Amino acid sequence: MKPYLFKNLFDLQGKTAVVTGGLGILGKRICQGLAEFGANVVVVDLHENDAIAFAEELADVHGVKCLGVQCDVSSTESVKEMVEKAVSTFGEINILHNNAASKSSDLDAFFAPFEEYTLDQWREIMAVNIDGMFLVAQSIGKQMVLQGKGGSIIQTASIYGIVAPDNRIYEGSYYLGKQINTPAVYSASKASVVGLTKYLSSYWASHGIRVNTLIPGGIQSGQNETFITKYSNRVPLGRMGRPEEIVGAVIYLASDASSYVTGQQFVIDGGLSVW
Repeated sequence: MKPYLFKNLFDLQGKTAVVTGGLGILGKRICQGLAEFGANVVVVDLHENDAIAFAEELADVHGVKCLGVQCDVSSTESVKEMVEKAVSTFGEINILHNNAASKSSDLDAFFAPFEEYTLDQWREIMAVNIDGMFLVAQSIGKQMVLQGKGGSIIQTASIYGIVAPDNRIYEGSYYLGKQINTPAVYSASKASVVGLTKYLSSYWASHGIRVNTLIPGGIQSGQNETFITKYSNRVPLGRMGRPEEIVGAVIYLASDASSYVTGQQFVIDGGLSVW
């Protein structure tokens, strides 16, 4: 009997993946993982020179073709130009990791109490976290429909898009030199990503385009020890996550290993959401 090579299901050779927020804490690791499994990677970020340099590094290390592209995902024209560059370079797009998100240019406004939160700040975050998701999914989904080969779209939400933050953990907690919290706009925007994903999974199902949500828990990335300890005490596994621990789920969702999976939420949170 000829063996069925299950490991081939995870092979991404010949496929092109677009990753928005490609220079972020998760984005960089995910770009590396996709390239390691054979995908050509389009690194999309606001910072063009850094995106180009990182794409060149990926290509050298993994022997694939990579492209760095500047894009403001909240801009219709910028998204259109990004997709055109990706298609003109690689011919098609097979995978989208819709990952870009914002924590604002004004951290004081971003972390303001709900009672004092401004509509301008709310709209600034929504413009990236959900409007950007809509624009990128719309443009690349349209391209996938035209290609007629299906595809996989993975959209990054957050654990705080499906459960409320425990505000008790934020007393004495700092990040980037600021007293932190999880503002309502962040939770609302990430919950919206879950809803958008479910809608699109049904809408594009007849075209063989699968759409799923990636839901990371807290990732250790420079928070102070007070926050790390308090957060870890809320997690059954007793610690925060590491960026590389998200990559396996992305590879699964991007590949043929998940060919019968769409509209689902992939929660990677050390068990936080079970309590």
